[in-house]
Amino acid sequence: QVQLVESGGGLVQAGGSLRLSCAGSGRTFSSAGMGWFRQAPGKEREFVAALSWNGDSTYYADSVKGRFTISRDNAKNTVYLQMNSLEPEDTAVYYCAATRRYLSRTTYEYDYWGQGTQVTVSS
Repeated sequence: QVQLVESGGGLVQAGGSLRLSCAGSGRTFSSAGMGWFRQAPGKEREFVAALSWNGDSTYYADSVKGRFTISRDNAKNTVYLQMNSLEPEDTAVYYCAATRRYLSRTTYEYDYWGQGTQVTVSS
């Protein structure tokens, strides 16, 4: 069992930066692949970034590649999403999730989800 709590969301101007954190609990956190997803009003939840349990492999959505960076600190049971050069189109509720798989970009392959944190980017 893994429990996840996101933090770090907020309101930022276009071009600004935010760092999201996802604190996990449970013995299996350090062996879980981790992902960030987002959901804007009226849209489906979409993949943003994923990181393998050992940090060796990553996936990014094309829309965030080069602007967002996912990382983890297993000693702190925490995963991060550094978001730079934010755009109004990045406005959404951001969720972190954990999977028993090594790495995944697919929503249904994730087993545990946080409650989400709101990110709003003003133009």
